[in-house]
Amino acid sequence: MKVKLNVMADPYVYMSIRELGELLRTGQVSPVKLTKVFLSRLENIGDKLNAVVTITRDRALDSAWQAEKEIISGRYRGPLHGIPYGVKDLLATSGDISTTWGAEPFRNQILDEDATVIRKLEAAGAILAAKLSMVELAGGMGYRQPYASFTGPGITPWNLNMWSGGSSSGSGSSVSAGLVPFAIGTETWGSILGPANHCGVSGLRPTYGRVSRHGAMALCWTLDKLGPLCLTADDCGLVLEAIAGPDPKDPTTTTRPYRYNPHERKRPFRLAVIKDVADDVDEAVQSNFYQAITVLSEVATVETIELPDLPYEEITRIILFAEAYSAFEDFIESGKIAGLTAPEDRYIPYARATILAQDYIRALRLRAIMAREVHSIMQPFDALVGPSRPTPATPLDEEFRSTPGGSARDIMGAIGNGAGLPAISVPAGFSDKGLPTGIQIMGKAYEENTVIAIANAYQSITGWHQMHPQIIPP
Repeated sequence: MKVKLNVMADPYVYMSIRELGELLRTGQVSPVKLTKVFLSRLENIGDKLNAVVTITRDRALDSAWQAEKEIISGRYRGPLHGIPYGVKDLLATSGDISTTWGAEPFRNQILDEDATVIRKLEAAGAILAAKLSMVELAGGMGYRQPYASFTGPGITPWNLNMWSGGSSSGSGSSVSAGLVPFAIGTETWGSILGPANHCGVSGLRPTYGRVSRHGAMALCWTLDKLGPLCLTADDCGLVLEAIAGPDPKDPTTTTRPYRYNPHERKRPFRLAVIKDVADDVDEAVQSNFYQAITVLSEVATVETIELPDLPYEEITRIILFAEAYSAFEDFIESGKIAGLTAPEDRYIPYARATILAQDYIRALRLRAIMAREVHSIMQPFDALVGPSRPTPATPLDEEFRSTPGGSARDIMGAIGNGAGLPAISVPAGFSDKGLPTGIQIMGKAYEENTVIAIANAYQSITGWHQMHPQIIPP
């Protein structure tokens, strides 16, 4: 069933952060009015997409009134001031707001502080409007189908029978459906780029350590990353500037400063495509990817490269499986794992206890080699480009091809997450069933501005990011 969400949408829905920020700064719209618009959409549409866990109405309206007073008095904090947003429900929130991790055993979990990312967004004047749904425990238990969350399967707004992707499912579908102007997701392997692809939005995975993970559920200590999902690549840059930076509560954060500069890099860019990177993907994904390469050729040179023969996917997979088991060892061994929603999540983790220490250590050593080789190969280029995911959104009642699980190839995902490199996924077309597909642009460590600049250039000459599902409220 295709979605027909066609309403006279409020004029502020589907405006970019930059556009909304200017309206707020100049007093053409108030933070309170804007917040009420998005709270209404969260309340009226969120359940249809299984996208929302908790709407933080009281907190949002209190923050909106405060933002309104500040802006009127001339204390404008920047482009996020007065703009509502949502966060994946693995980020801690204070004030008796639950943090469920998408899992039935943690449905009533209350944590006593705000995650660093939420505190930074609050300092920028952004307004927390909702905790958004996710795959239980961020998919770390080995799920293979969309029904792996106590809130139900995430649904892409483009087709109510199709999955929104995981594990940042609610973040992707909420931005796509215009429930919030932006959202925060997390990625260990594919959990930002996947929902961005399935929902037709822009999703940025920052360099490992660029954004503090304090207050976020730990799945894999050396792979987890937090980043924004937005309507445009430019919006991703604005949000990243607000949330990036060192944090003494997260010793893995970098001290390298980050400031978004959309004009930092001038054309032409120099891009590389890994040989055969689009061979084992859906026909529509492949077709749209090569068309996107043709478009990018207007602003860049594009070369094909070959990688050294290394077990890229196996390296990242072993690290993920070993660390995920360790992160949840007490929970798994307690037997409470039986309360998870997806049947496979109740037994797959036990197999990971059999991973040998020597295999984990070998994977860590090989990761260092992988990172060094990839860094060397990428030196002449601004970025690597490839499909964001192997397929468009898949049916809710079918198992999907899993890249961490090994049933689908994802060489760029393995390299990008294993080496901690930044990447952005932006919309690049549609399948014949009207489902969006994306192209990912992956850069060298700490070069987020470069990948965003390439994505900005692509979006300046294409209109895929301006196409939105039509939402009918009840």
